[in-house]
Amino acid sequence: MKAIQILSGIKENSRSYWAKNYSRFLIASDGAGWVLDEEGKEILKLAKSIGIPGGFIYKPARSLKQCIHYTSQFSLAQPGVFNTDHRISVDYFHGKPEQGADFEKVYEAIKKNHQKLSKVRVSYSEMQKLLLTTGIDPAKIIRIPIGINPDFFKVQTAEGKSAIRTKLNIPMDAVVIGSFQKDGNGWGEGLEPKRVKGPDIFLGALEILKEKVPNLYVLLTGPARGFVKKGLEKLNIPYQHHLLKNYTDVGQFYLALDAYIVPSREEGGPKAVLESMVSRIPIISTRVGQSIDLIKNGENGYIVDIEDTEALAEATFKVLNLGVTERQKLLDNGYKTALENSYRAQEPLWKKFFQGYVNQ
Repeated sequence: MKAIQILSGIKENSRSYWAKNYSRFLIASDGAGWVLDEEGKEILKLAKSIGIPGGFIYKPARSLKQCIHYTSQFSLAQPGVFNTDHRISVDYFHGKPEQGADFEKVYEAIKKNHQKLSKVRVSYSEMQKLLLTTGIDPAKIIRIPIGINPDFFKVQTAEGKSAIRTKLNIPMDAVVIGSFQKDGNGWGEGLEPKRVKGPDIFLGALEILKEKVPNLYVLLTGPARGFVKKGLEKLNIPYQHHLLKNYTDVGQFYLALDAYIVPSREEGGPKAVLESMVSRIPIISTRVGQSIDLIKNGENGYIVDIEDTEALAEATFKVLNLGVTERQKLLDNGYKTALENSYRAQEPLWKKFFQGYVNQ
């Protein structure tokens, strides 16, 4: 994988060297091949549809004069990032300076170099307010939620739900809760929890739910889930865990669910909000990331305060016991919200982002 990235970077540097100055939009990936790269692919598709050429680049040559977009704000804290002739933009999805040294370092880098930044993309309103405290020109900050590609997802039907449960050997009468994220530190087994993702809160809510829902079942995807798996075993809650080769495979797993829980303390997305909505699965989330802006409590999903384990369990139980009409309304509203935030629907926002940044 590393060799492919290096070769790709060489080709993109060469191609961009001969292009007109600031005419190409280049995604500077961290190379992890996880969610940020998937987001980068969608942004490049949008750029192309607008008429802006670009590609992935893993180490931009200093001699280039192009538009470099970093998918991780932590890239801005690297030495020499601002000592180039590039026009620079960045995704700043989450992290307040008081939350740790790494976040503080990034915040201070922006505060010191905001004049050298062309654009900053934030995914939700609270990050927009935070960035304004750096002294950056407000016109440089564009709020664009982490979107959804509906082509990767199917709407849940009774037949589809039955088929995927048969395939996965999940009991038809099970009440299946989904959690499709990475919530352990590192890329190994994940026994050490990633606290910001709230795996302890997830387990706490399930412990409460288990007393009310005897046939509770959990479906997991994503790497580094060891802490949650050990916790589920201790609670004697049956589960399955699937590691996906491609992000696009996640859609089929939503079809098996009765509800999806986001228990996080901090998020830039999460992508699961719109993924659940477009699959017509009820979403219950803590008040984090773009959930704050996207979820209208009781209308298209449910949202509770961070670390309120009891409220998270209570909202989930309520969702599981909605009447047919009320449930239908919730899912209809969620589906509408998802389509309004599809990548295709975001094209006007990206046109605004590219304006004055990429030369056309």
